[in-house]
Amino acid sequence: MTESAEASLGAAPYVMLALYLCVLLAFGIFGYRRRQADSEEDYYLASRSQGWIVSSLTIMATFFSSFALLGAPGMVYRDGVVFALFSLNVPVAGVAIYLLGARIRRAGRDGGFLTPADMIAHHYKAPVSLRLLVALVGLLYAVPYVVMQIQAGGIVSQQLFGREAFETGACVLALITMLYIMVGGMRSVAWTDAVQGGLLVGGMLMAGICAVWVLGGPGAFFDAVAELPARSLAAPGTSSRWTPEVLFTASLFASLGSMIQPAQWMRFYAARSSQVLRRSALIFAAVLTLCFFFGVMLVGLGGQVLYPLVDAMGNYSFDAAGRVLPNIAVGQSASEFDQILVVVLKNHLPELLGPAGAVLASLILVAIMAAAMSTADSNLHALSALVTHDIYDQFVRPHASQRERVWVGRALIAVVTTLALILVVIARRSEANPLSMIVILGLLAIAFSTQLLPLTVDMLYLQRGTRQGAIAGLIGGVLTIFLLSPFFPMLAGNTLGDLLSSMRGMIDTGAWGLVVNVTLFVVVTFLTRGADNGRLSPAEHDG
Repeated sequence: MTESAEASLGAAPYVMLALYLCVLLAFGIFGYRRRQADSEEDYYLASRSQGWIVSSLTIMATFFSSFALLGAPGMVYRDGVVFALFSLNVPVAGVAIYLLGARIRRAGRDGGFLTPADMIAHHYKAPVSLRLLVALVGLLYAVPYVVMQIQAGGIVSQQLFGREAFETGACVLALITMLYIMVGGMRSVAWTDAVQGGLLVGGMLMAGICAVWVLGGPGAFFDAVAELPARSLAAPGTSSRWTPEVLFTASLFASLGSMIQPAQWMRFYAARSSQVLRRSALIFAAVLTLCFFFGVMLVGLGGQVLYPLVDAMGNYSFDAAGRVLPNIAVGQSASEFDQILVVVLKNHLPELLGPAGAVLASLILVAIMAAAMSTADSNLHALSALVTHDIYDQFVRPHASQRERVWVGRALIAVVTTLALILVVIARRSEANPLSMIVILGLLAIAFSTQLLPLTVDMLYLQRGTRQGAIAGLIGGVLTIFLLSPFFPMLAGNTLGDLLSSMRGMIDTGAWGLVVNVTLFVVVTFLTRGADNGRLSPAEHDG
């Protein structure tokens, strides 16, 4: 492993992190003081009053998490140029905001909806079954994403302050994030996301520039990249995972799934107007596509040049499970490719720029922390709403006061953060880390949220589906994701496990779920259309 930051960056990381965390806590207090009432709508949606600047930055910050600043460069470092094409999912996500966001916001305002389950259960008139299913899908997305961000805080900390600092960093990130969400609600989350979104954009671009600079400028950079092993310059990449079919379906459905997950859905509700969301969509697509292509993707390619995966004979190193291993200077296991950006910045910027390089590297590392916290806070906040509003309010204490509901939500944030932190620590101490790489865990979470897509499109545009069709499709899609997840084959026999693994190699897991989901949705809708399924008519929906 690389040396700690004390030798290469001096005191700069301590100063930057301390200032950054103090700013976040200040926003939490400010958000609490600006609250209009102890109501769920104010705590979870900031009274539906967000303008385009805050909306743009909070949507960007929620979309690009540690997945972008750690996971994506790590995957490019492992697999090469092919994964850089994953950045095409960003403009697709912008289109989804433009087409879906404004309609969700309008329906949310007219119906007084707070969560995705509110709207979907109301449309299909399924107040118990669909509400619980949609809440479950939201939890299956939010929990892995919270775990990912806490894990990212540990990765940054161990690179800054030594390997033993992983658990301390994860604990600090979890605690600070939990505090400002509990205190200020959506206002604190959105305002801190605005700061974190700015850091995220700046950090991504600076990281790309630094990687090119370290290798001697654009010409020298691309000459060096051209000399990489053939497997790094073509599909399916070093690990043989990213075939064109898997890459295309993963890019398409990752973007759509990320835009209809609970935290983003609630940001659509919170926007002041449809024009705010349309403007946010354009800013999102333009800025983040630039950041992804010309920012962190260059770090992964430069990392392969600086820290080769092959030895002098052109041979790769593999672990006992047959997985490619990173350069020993980057990590010791197949799950540590995610550290490449931190390693490049920490080891090379101070050499190039001296004290100024240490400050710049520290600033980008704070941006990584911001990326993790901006997604952790959004998903913790949304998860609190799912459990409190969709379960506690509806089935446990329907007559609870608004103040009681808000405090239950705050307590849930503390409980879930603690459980996620415990899971990260246990997984870290396990020899076979079940959390694996950040991108793999992120794509699994997105696969679950993508199962809301057929219901969303039908509800907003087609209005043809029945309650029974919606329920059958959603159950089928979620079960398919469970079967194809990396965890189920561990429990299955060799024959079934090999079959499921081969299916994952054909198209993305989320796409398989959608195939089953849409098929069941259409077939069961056709069979039950004549029944009194309770679906709202188009006139009722628009009214």
